[in-house]
Amino acid sequence: MLKGVDIKKKYGELEVLKGIDLEIQSGEIVAIVGPSGAGKTTLLQILGTLDKADSGKIFLDNTELSGLNDKSLVRLRNEELGFVFQFHNLMAELTALENVSLPGWIGKRNEEAVKAKAAKLLETLGLGERKDHLPSELSGGEQQRVAVARALVNDPKIIFADEPTGNLDTKNADELHQLFFDIREQFNCSFVIVTHNKDLAAQADRTITLKDGLLV
Repeated sequence: MLKGVDIKKKYGELEVLKGIDLEIQSGEIVAIVGPSGAGKTTLLQILGTLDKADSGKIFLDNTELSGLNDKSLVRLRNEELGFVFQFHNLMAELTALENVSLPGWIGKRNEEAVKAKAAKLLETLGLGERKDHLPSELSGGEQQRVAVARALVNDPKIIFADEPTGNLDTKNADELHQLFFDIREQFNCSFVIVTHNKDLAAQADRTITLKDGLLV
């Protein structure tokens, strides 16, 4: 479903990615692990079209993403991809329901239909009674669940998660791990997860190890 071919990236004279080939299957949960500075987040951002490689190709369902213009990439990112980050990135002035709805509204989908979908997702993730709360009124684990619901609202084919449990305690991290697998079963979406969490990596269908900009 998602394929990267000979992905290379430099920042100045620093070679961060030195030629990465990988493939993610539909419904697969893949963990990307490795030491700090290995290029994990850079690879995730390039696969998710948040950054551009210096060379190489990325395909999503046989569409070469490097051939798309910026407007088409923005649309694809909104409609086909979801993102979960370590620090939630929720809008402080919006309720949980509004935060989850935001990608749908950005995509110019029907406002009420999006709100209904967001409310259903929050209910599914155990936050139905918290939908009208602001992020400051939610725990760290609840905020991360809101972020997951936001990633799901446009029915993405694949979710990219960058250290999603890095800011959570053990209990909330374990619950989020299980949530990813429940979501895979219910929504049939793939996950690519950058993590230092050995338990999460061990539970993934496959683990990719990066070291010094190369797969090992």
